[in-house]
Amino acid sequence: MNDNKDVVDKDGLQTSLKTPEMRRILTSSFVGSAIEFYDFILYATASSIVFANLFFAGLGPGLSLFASFSTLAAGYLARPLGGVIFGHFGDKVGRKKALIVSMVMMGAVTVIIGLMPPTASIGMIAPASLFTLRIIQGIAVGGEWGGAALMALEHAPKARRGLAAAFANAGGPAGAILATLILSLTATLTGDSFVTWGWRLPFLLSAVLIVVGLVIRLKVSETPAFQQLEEESEERKVPLLTVFKNYKRQVLIALFATMTIYVTQGLTTVWGVSVAVAAGEDKSDVLNWKAVGALTTLIVTFIVARLSDRVGRKRSLIGAHVVAAVLAVPIVLLIVSGELNQYAAAIILGNGIVQGLCYGPIAAYVSELFPPAVRYTGASVGYQLAAALGAGLSPMIASALIMVPGVGAYLIGGVWALFAVVGAIAVMASRPFSESDPKPEAPSVESDTEPLAHADGK
Repeated sequence: MNDNKDVVDKDGLQTSLKTPEMRRILTSSFVGSAIEFYDFILYATASSIVFANLFFAGLGPGLSLFASFSTLAAGYLARPLGGVIFGHFGDKVGRKKALIVSMVMMGAVTVIIGLMPPTASIGMIAPASLFTLRIIQGIAVGGEWGGAALMALEHAPKARRGLAAAFANAGGPAGAILATLILSLTATLTGDSFVTWGWRLPFLLSAVLIVVGLVIRLKVSETPAFQQLEEESEERKVPLLTVFKNYKRQVLIALFATMTIYVTQGLTTVWGVSVAVAAGEDKSDVLNWKAVGALTTLIVTFIVARLSDRVGRKRSLIGAHVVAAVLAVPIVLLIVSGELNQYAAAIILGNGIVQGLCYGPIAAYVSELFPPAVRYTGASVGYQLAAALGAGLSPMIASALIMVPGVGAYLIGGVWALFAVVGAIAVMASRPFSESDPKPEAPSVESDTEPLAHADGK
């Protein structure tokens, strides 16, 4: 293109977030993530209000909900595996190809779940199949986040990377909004039939959304960082081995820095929804407030992401974790009150404010801990381990702790606050990757890497 020099700098990075190519990239990261997380959160919400009765009937209310949450946890626990698999191919053959495969996989599985007969029709094949399909969902979404974040971050001007990478993270709450509102609308329109067949419609809609996402995603170019690795013909054998040989500390930092996000998500949007519905609140009202919480997350995410480009990732994340620690117990007490207005306050404070404050800087922060040659793998493994442990297990843990007479809610809030404190300490102790670091033994990480000043708050 004749005007290429006006929109791309000497390193191949876009000179602004407003160039035509950068707008396509940000749209692709946002829409692609939104569609994949629509599928993933759709399952999480359905597990709270539908699946216990359809696929785990006969176990009793408490055990059936626990069994439903166990399939939910299986999807989250599979996310690190997805990060490893798609991170490997994303670092070896390109970010774009890995993202396309993950999107197709997620869409196909979601449609199949929408067609799944209940246990009453096909027996134990139903819950076993549901469990397997949820694992595949987890693998697919585990590969989505890292690739979407890197597509935005590795194209963007260095001074705007926090905001650019946040478009991938913002797809999460956007997908949650879409999934929640469509479920709520379907519940209203189908009435009593919602628990028999109405819930299936949002799952089948995924087929249309995936086609839209693929059309957008196929139009973007590979990142300059990966193109440079290809041009240098570096030997990149097994990125995962390089990560665990040379970047174990960074993986642990990414894990603990991200954990609060997913503990918050699991407690407010999964366990909290089940508590509100069990207390007799209308499903549509609960889901609508959940959508308001996700919308708040979306707004706060972009505000804090832009702020992190100015004041630094570390300062932003430490402040977010402090807020989470302070609000943890009060939010849990609001959830267990049994009142819709108090659940509404809990979802806005927890899912909206706390998660949004953490969400804003986290994509750029975690990505910048690793060099380009292993960035997809390293960032995905750390982030997805947090998702698996945080959101995957917190609803089950909360369901168990709430049974402790008198202090159950305080125990849940205390565990949440503890994770927030540990996250703040991990961020304070972090030291981002820099060209000045000693060269690791593995040749795969001796590629061109940039100083990551924003990640340490300088």
